[in-house]
Amino acid sequence: MKTTFKNLFRTVTPAAIALMSLAAASGAHAQSGDVTKGAALFATHCSECHSMKEGKDKKGPSLFNIFGTKAAQHQSFSYSDAMRNGQLTWNAETLSNYIANPKKTVPGGKMKYDGLENATERADLIAYLALKK
Repeated sequence: MKTTFKNLFRTVTPAAIALMSLAAASGAHAQSGDVTKGAALFATHCSECHSMKEGKDKKGPSLFNIFGTKAAQHQSFSYSDAMRNGQLTWNAETLSNYIANPKKTVPGGKMKYDGLENATERADLIAYLALKK
């Protein structure tokens, strides 16, 4: 078969669509925010209570490697019954909902944070959290 733009387009387009679908399904969209801004947001909104170091809990649990994990899994941290029973798995959507309004997402939870309303800032923060593995 002769290589033409049309033939190349027919071959590349399905492959590109498949890769984009796989990336979206795997949560890669969580990294669409600005990681540098996310690190600054973590420092101002989260670091008093949370660490990004593996196994280092503070007032809240370590957030190291949080993506894809079920909530309330750190054995060294004392979670609320509401968080343990919440059946959450941390991904971009669940983190965004929780960061936006922790008390609504997990009624009866212990987190003392009113939430981060700005969706762009949440995306930045989640991009930062997604990189910490």
